[in-house]
Amino acid sequence: MNYRLTSYILGQIALITGFLLLIPFFVAVGYAEYSALMPFGVTIAICVCLGVVGILLKPAKDKRDMNPASGFVICGLAWILMSIVGAVPYILGNYVPSFIDALFETVSGFTTTGASIVNDIEILPKSILLWRSLTQWIGGMGILVFIIALLPKSDQTATQLAKAEMPGPQFGKLVSKLRFTAQILYAIYVVLTIILAVILIICKMPAFDSFCHAFSTASTGGFSIKNASIAAYNNVGVDVTITVFMIIFSINFNVFYFILIGQFAKAFKHKETITMLVIYIIATASIVVNLAYNKTYSNLAENIRYTAFTTASIMSTTGYCVADFNLWPVLPEAIILLLMAIGGSASSTAGGLKVSRVMIISKSSIRGVKKTLSPRGVYAIRMEGKVLPEESVHNVKNYFVIYSVLMILSALLLCITENMNGTDGLITNFTAVLTTFNNVGPGLAGVGPTSNFADFTVFSKIILCADMLLGRLEIMPILLLFMPKSWRRA
Repeated sequence: MNYRLTSYILGQIALITGFLLLIPFFVAVGYAEYSALMPFGVTIAICVCLGVVGILLKPAKDKRDMNPASGFVICGLAWILMSIVGAVPYILGNYVPSFIDALFETVSGFTTTGASIVNDIEILPKSILLWRSLTQWIGGMGILVFIIALLPKSDQTATQLAKAEMPGPQFGKLVSKLRFTAQILYAIYVVLTIILAVILIICKMPAFDSFCHAFSTASTGGFSIKNASIAAYNNVGVDVTITVFMIIFSINFNVFYFILIGQFAKAFKHKETITMLVIYIIATASIVVNLAYNKTYSNLAENIRYTAFTTASIMSTTGYCVADFNLWPVLPEAIILLLMAIGGSASSTAGGLKVSRVMIISKSSIRGVKKTLSPRGVYAIRMEGKVLPEESVHNVKNYFVIYSVLMILSALLLCITENMNGTDGLITNFTAVLTTFNNVGPGLAGVGPTSNFADFTVFSKIILCADMLLGRLEIMPILLLFMPKSWRRA
């Protein structure tokens, strides 16, 4: 571990976080929310102090390279630092009951989970509502990727940081320099966010609401500024727009780059995107048929509208709600749980296991069957027309095992600490872990679309915070923080 380099990068992150906090600070000034000025002002001052200390520890030019383990550790520390600092305005403004609640809300924001402990969102000041949405937008593409795009870094250092933060089974650059790759990704992200906000305004959503929901849709985060989420607007145009953009933001961003540079064949033949869309269409059609059979809605148009939105919301791991799927039959609930685990594409803002990993695991399992039948056969696993290295296949399998074990362990810990009896208690605890680990937001039973996480014990909230971070950072950056070897001075 290069301690000076770690302090330097964390200092940069603190300064950038302080800069971003100026946005809700000025919103508080504009809306005359004077009670919110002190919480934001103090938090900005804390960020500046931490940033100055970190910058003063700037290492010499010949000591700025890092190994892969250091990149993962810095990533884990950066996200914990952001979460703690981001929680300060909630505490100083007395907007939540305790520090753990504030931490839960902030971790949920930065990890784009969208799970909340706030019972009445609409009483919060607009500046705090904007900060909630902004934390999701920052976390959607990643704060380290933002730093790489904004500040000069050696390509070796940038690569290690990006590998630790960017989701998916494989890491790759769009162009030769990683900094330019980061700038391209953020440019696409910003432009799509603005387009979404403008369309929502055209659909007659208030401007402030439009930008807040654009931030949390672009990040597939799901924080709404309404207690009833998107259902509060009861607007078909809003529902359709957000449905489309939730799908857009859960597509691999490489596809948008291919479109930008005119490589349309590559974009429209992208196997992961095609697979994701096929899964979405099959899931939506299956739920529509089941709901029609059970006469859950009075007409087919309403059925399709709510189902298409909900499946997009869950698969993209956004977590917005226009319907209480807790009241749906068992089959749609089972499909929803499956979509929570699958999630969206790699290199998108969506969470979950990722469609690419599901494809690799499936292909590997099929290859195993083929090898049993023909032991001497050679069967390569291909992704996007290229043979996948065996190391990558092995890493995906390892990830899936660790992912499964951690979720089972978390669910057992919740079952020990939560005094909920019967089937509802089991479903609540299991889906609370499933939805937080996969950064979705709502689960079933006690954590369904019309409920929240306020009633969980302090210990359970800490477990769920860890699950959100593990899910967003794809396990390793958090696990390596507990390995003594990671802290040895380089």
